[in-house]
Amino acid sequence: MFYWIQRSLALLLSLLLCNCKEVVDVSAKPPGSGPYRITATTGMVADLVRQVAGERARVEGIIAEGVDPHLYAATTSDVKALRNGDVIFYNGLNLEGRLTGVLKKMASGKPVCAVAEAFEGAEDYMIKDSGDEMDPHIWMDVAGWMRALGAVSDTLRSYDPLFESHYSERAGSYMVTLEKLDDYVREVMQSIPSEHRVLVTAHDAFGYMARAYGVEVHGVQGLSTEAKPGLRDVELLVDFVVEREIPAVFVESSVSRKSVEALVEGAKAQGHVVVVGGQLFSDSMGPAGSYEGTYVGMIEHNVNTIARALGGIVPVGGFRQWRERR
Repeated sequence: MFYWIQRSLALLLSLLLCNCKEVVDVSAKPPGSGPYRITATTGMVADLVRQVAGERARVEGIIAEGVDPHLYAATTSDVKALRNGDVIFYNGLNLEGRLTGVLKKMASGKPVCAVAEAFEGAEDYMIKDSGDEMDPHIWMDVAGWMRALGAVSDTLRSYDPLFESHYSERAGSYMVTLEKLDDYVREVMQSIPSEHRVLVTAHDAFGYMARAYGVEVHGVQGLSTEAKPGLRDVELLVDFVVEREIPAVFVESSVSRKSVEALVEGAKAQGHVVVVGGQLFSDSMGPAGSYEGTYVGMIEHNVNTIARALGGIVPVGGFRQWRERR
């Protein structure tokens, strides 16, 4: 019952919230002919914006696949893309790290929206680390990404009001897809035997996923990859992996695999064999143009990879065929 109440609140908030405080000059109108330009930071944000904008805008993402946004520094071409963009979207919550200052400077004469601001006031939802830092990895919970969808839709409808129905219809259609994806993730993750429902990764990017879908999660590094793990941190996690007899740990596409390999070697030295269960997409999606280069494909890849390595059941045909059967 709590889950359905939580979902209902998430859906209501996604439709009603318009909390991107950095959006300015919303009276500006895009040209009547031809698409306008949107610049986004991460692949996840760019994909979300494309789902809502459709043919009304050209969306350019500046942080490529496999690149860690925590450590990313703006290039000359990035600054140019941001200046040329009619609207700018980014994640926020310090995910973009060194790029954040540049993004805030652009909020003069154009809409600049941090999609994470859709969570403003939702303190009970947000995850914090021991230093009270907010976890920026909100896309790992599909219901959370539904809220971000509302922020994108609100911003584009304000910027381009003549096509308000266009954005509302596309956002509504994508919401249905995300609802089904949320159900799929829950079903697959719950198929993992409870004693093996433990996710050990390179850095602490999966907290929202773990909470939403009933998984215990441990990262070698903290919320940001700027925080390097100490030897004692690795030793403690090795002891945990051995004690709990964890069968698999996971590397990430945008983070060095050295710390995870150290876990494997440390466990082996204590007589426990743990394998690398696969590569997950955490702060970056798959290659552009691929299924994994979309948000839906990224989440499905992660869930299927985790389930297969930890003894869960992946439906034949994955999410796309599972959805058709529902």
